[in-house]
Amino acid sequence: VSVVESGGGLVEPGGSLTLTCKCSGVPFDEYHASWHRQTPGKERELVAFITGDGNNARIVDAVKGRFTISRDNDRDLVSLEMNSLKPEDTAVYYCKIQGMSSNTEFWGQGTQVTVSS
Repeated sequence: VSVVESGGGLVEPGGSLTLTCKCSGVPFDEYHASWHRQTPGKERELVAFITGDGNNARIVDAVKGRFTISRDNDRDLVSLEMNSLKPEDTAVYYCKIQGMSSNTEFWGQGTQVTVSS
């Protein structure tokens, strides 16, 4: 199983980035997907979640209205579109997939997002 994030980088406040997570080795549409982030000294926190069929999604309040999660089950991808970025969005962003009928979960290696002028 492979879960690989991409798209991180350095962006100025107010800017945008789109993170992409490419998955392989599992029947992707049988896995829920989520994005999490972590900064040094803090616990990893959930940012956004989407069901396996893509019909339901949830965004945490801290990024609601600025971030959007989506998935393409034909391409085994889940994306996080991030707009109006703030310095406090700086973190390592991780992608996770979790089996819909099991507790099996897989994490990516993370991608750094830095929001700074």
